[in-house]
Amino acid sequence: MKVKILYFLLFSLFLINYSVSYSNEKIFIVAKVNNQIVTNIDVKKEVSYLTLLNPKLNNLNKNQINELAKKSLINETIKKNELVKFFNYEKELPIINNIFKDFYNNLNFTSEKNFKKKLLSGTNYSIYEIKQKLKTEFFWNRLILNKFKNQVKIDEEKLKIKINNFDKKYKKQYLLSEIFFKMDQNIALDEKINKITKSIINVGFNNTANIFSISESSKYGGKIGWVDEQNLSQKILNELLKIKVGEFTKTIKINNNFLILKIEDIKLNEIKNDKKQLLKKMIEFEKNKQLNQYSKIYFNKIKINNLINEK
Repeated sequence: MKVKILYFLLFSLFLINYSVSYSNEKIFIVAKVNNQIVTNIDVKKEVSYLTLLNPKLNNLNKNQINELAKKSLINETIKKNELVKFFNYEKELPIINNIFKDFYNNLNFTSEKNFKKKLLSGTNYSIYEIKQKLKTEFFWNRLILNKFKNQVKIDEEKLKIKINNFDKKYKKQYLLSEIFFKMDQNIALDEKINKITKSIINVGFNNTANIFSISESSKYGGKIGWVDEQNLSQKILNELLKIKVGEFTKTIKINNNFLILKIEDIKLNEIKNDKKQLLKKMIEFEKNKQLNQYSKIYFNKIKINNLINEK
C-alpha cells in the first residue's frame, strides 16, 4: 500500500511540474515501461526531436509521427533501464560536450547559440535533455563494446587481399540511406516488401526508414553517411551498380534480415597509396558493422524483460 501511495504522490508531483509549462493541455499516459510512464507531452517533445533529425517526417500524418515518437521513447527507456545497472548517469562526462557539438554541426547549425534558438522556437527538449539522450547513446555503445568486443572477428588477410586486388586510381564513395528490417511472424515477406515499397512511393525513403527500419539509423531517416566501395560486400556493391543516384535497390538478404539501400549521392576520390591507413579504416568499418549486429541482438534480448503497456 505504501508503495502505491508513494507512486501516486510522485505521479501527482510529476503532473504539477508539467502543468506549469502545459497548463492549457490535458496530460495523459500513452505508454508504460514497467512503472515508468510516457505521456502525451513526452511524445510531443520527442516528435520535435525526431523532426529535427529528419525534417521530412513533417510529411507524415500526426498519428504516424506520434506512433514513431512513442516507439522511440519506449526503446530509449528500455535502454536506460539496462544502462543504469552499469553506468552512473549523474557523472559529468566531458566527451558528451564534444558529441553534442558534432550533433548540432551535423544538423547544419554553426553554433550552440543558433541551435538553442531553434530549440526555444517550439515544444523541444532543452540542451540538457538532449545531452542526456546523447549520453544514453554513448553509454549504450560503450556497453555493447564492453560486452562483445571479444566476439568481433576480423579477417585481416582477407581485407589485405581485397586492398591488393583493388587496382583503380579512383575509389567511389556512396552516400547511402538504409531500411534494415526483419521478417514478421504474421506477414509474408513479399507482403512486407510490398508494404515498404508502397510507403517509399507515398511518403519517401527517409520517412519509410523511420517507420520500418530496425537499425539505429532509423531515427535519422535511415541516413548512414558516406561509405567507401571497398567496405561494401560484393553482394551489396553488385546491387548498387544497378541503380543511379536517387534510386533504391531491391531487397537484399543479410543473414536473417533484409536491407534496402538508397544512393543519395556518389563521388570519386583519388586513391592515396597508403595501404596501412586503408586497412585500418576497413577494420574499423567491419568492427562497427559487427557491433551494430550485436547491439540489435542484445536490445531484443533485454526488451523481453520489460513490461510494456501501450494505450
